[in-house]
Amino acid sequence: MKTPPGKKEKDRFEPKAQLEARISTEQKQLLTRAAEIAGCSLTEFLVSSAREAAYRIIREHQVLTLSQKDQETFVASLLEDAEPSEKLEQAAKRYQRDEA
Repeated sequence: MKTPPGKKEKDRFEPKAQLEARISTEQKQLLTRAAEIAGCSLTEFLVSSAREAAYRIIREHQVLTLSQKDQETFVASLLEDAEPSEKLEQAAKRYQRDEA
């Protein structure tokens, strides 16, 4: 089981909060069997699996997904040879002046 980025190995095993869940006997047997196969305790298996699912869900939520039409509009705007606005030209001049 991998330690998440920014966490020390020892932090992974220092419990600071408790979580409870009621599950069926069949669910517990399934989870216990999976933990045995993974070579870890049921608690380690549950915490690791929940953490991985949480990271995946958060990562998927943070990814921008565009429809085909939106993708085409976005790419077209990138490829468009538009004239810079007055504000952009002023900002470029300030940048060049500050860099000199």
